[in-house]
Amino acid sequence: MSARFEFPVILLAAGQSARMRGRDKLLEDVEGMALLRRQAMLARAATSSLVLIALPPAPHPRYGVLEGLDVTPVPVKHADEGMNASLRTAIAALPASAIHLMVVLADMPELTVADLGAVAHSVATHPDALIWRGATDKGEPGHPTVFHRSLFQALGALKGDSGGKDVITAHQNRVHLVALPTNHARLDLDTPEAWQAWRASRET
Repeated sequence: MSARFEFPVILLAAGQSARMRGRDKLLEDVEGMALLRRQAMLARAATSSLVLIALPPAPHPRYGVLEGLDVTPVPVKHADEGMNASLRTAIAALPASAIHLMVVLADMPELTVADLGAVAHSVATHPDALIWRGATDKGEPGHPTVFHRSLFQALGALKGDSGGKDVITAHQNRVHLVALPTNHARLDLDTPEAWQAWRASRET
């Protein structure tokens, strides 16, 4: 399970942190660094392929926290539309040889390299699926998500902020869920109160 997988990762990091009341959740400190840098390093450690990071147009402080990392920033011209603008832009930047891609949300601070690897390696063990998703230990679907290339065109045509849900729903009978520890697959932190509660929980 420790081997790196060999297909690209798209890290969605172009959102506006609208519920943070002036703070940027992707610049919040996690393990001594900005959350975005942590997530970029996570993806870089998990795959030997490209790590594409969908970002708001430059200049933006998020670019600075990625300095020195072997990742590819992908500016999203219409980032304010929602996640699907990021998906469209990043998918257009994929190499033509890509057979699969993994989509990771940048605001999930409990994901680990092992989590990404577990979902990625289920591609080989469950080859009849087209979509492979992380899930909670109770079986609730979450992230990260791997898509087969036959779905890239549909993902690249999405509008709005669904984040690929329409494509997943349309192929529900070809989805394989991978149970990850506790709530790793669903925990995201969108408000100052959520960050405060999460940090408090880690101190106990």
